[in-house]
Amino acid sequence: MTNTQKINGDHIKSARLFRGLSLSDLSNKTGITKQALSLYENETIRPEISKLVAIAQALDFPIEYFMSLDNFQVKTESTYFRSLLSTPKIARTAQSVRVEFIAKIYEILIDYVDFPDRNFPDIAFSGRNAFSECADEEETSEIESIATQCRKFWGLGFGPIVNLQKTVESNGIIITSLFTDKDEIDAFSQRTIINGNSVYIIVLNSTKNNVRTRFDIAHELGHIFLHPWSENIEELSRQEFKERESQANKFAGAFLLPRESFGNDVSHYPTKLEYYLHLKEKWNVSIQAMIYRTHQLKIISTTQYQYLMRQISKRGWRSCEPYDRPFNIEKTLLQEAIELLFSSGEMKPYDLMTALKSKGLYMRHEDVEDLLSIERDSLKETTSVPKLIRLK
Repeated sequence: MTNTQKINGDHIKSARLFRGLSLSDLSNKTGITKQALSLYENETIRPEISKLVAIAQALDFPIEYFMSLDNFQVKTESTYFRSLLSTPKIARTAQSVRVEFIAKIYEILIDYVDFPDRNFPDIAFSGRNAFSECADEEETSEIESIATQCRKFWGLGFGPIVNLQKTVESNGIIITSLFTDKDEIDAFSQRTIINGNSVYIIVLNSTKNNVRTRFDIAHELGHIFLHPWSENIEELSRQEFKERESQANKFAGAFLLPRESFGNDVSHYPTKLEYYLHLKEKWNVSIQAMIYRTHQLKIISTTQYQYLMRQISKRGWRSCEPYDRPFNIEKTLLQEAIELLFSSGEMKPYDLMTALKSKGLYMRHEDVEDLLSIERDSLKETTSVPKLIRLK
């Protein structure tokens, strides 16, 4: 009788990355050497049962997860992190793996719920190649045109977008937020293939304020519409990455603050800082982003732009502006789907956890609740206790 256990090495690796741990971290927690852990993950050797138990306890995953096959039709492609240059790779990978788990939950839910189909305009951005000879002004003009095309395609008009989250979700993009104790993690977007279909997921930083979060959503839309998702983002040079970020920022500014309508608004008092407070209430965009956009539209000169930015610094508005409010993400489509299924009786919490297990994803209910940002213990398996009958 063998004391070793056949395992799924990919599941050990995904659980480790889900917890944001390196091989060294897991080695320190379990007392198992890095070399042995690497061999387990590569399925070169099988671990002793006692060591598999130690790994499960250290990663806080059910031991069944490490012995199950993955029957999901989910494949992660690229992930655009805004903080790629400053965030440790292990932290980025942890968030990417968590989004992959969300995609697996989504695969279960689409069997029960009709989510909005992807509804994108037909866009071909010539500047999407990092080595394009497209001049800066030509590139900016092209991005302006694409942002306008998106607004027209989605029927948004050219005024302030009232509810950007719902606009994006209703056109087939999944939005969620994940808690992280890593300050370096900013908003990011990921493309995942689910059942052969491309699904775009935008992940928000839940600690940012309302206007910055709206800009983040628009920025990630820029990546979705402008950039190739077949490339390995990790292999981009520093300059290539900065170009991608600049292009996404240009799209966000043009999408949130259209040239004609915003330009007409701001042109009344473009050098008056107090006037931007009024515009912020209307457009729901940060003062700094509006000043940058005003300069980009050549309504103010570089000297005037620099003066206004110095005034912002002098007033201490760089990190916190007037009228900033905490961003409270509205109920997402994923949360609405869960709520609908549970309230209608179409699915019970136990059914969701069972469906995940049937495809090879064994997790603590607390982790699934965190991934979906739903109430604690709402997926906890409960056992009904028979009512005590008192005999007379």
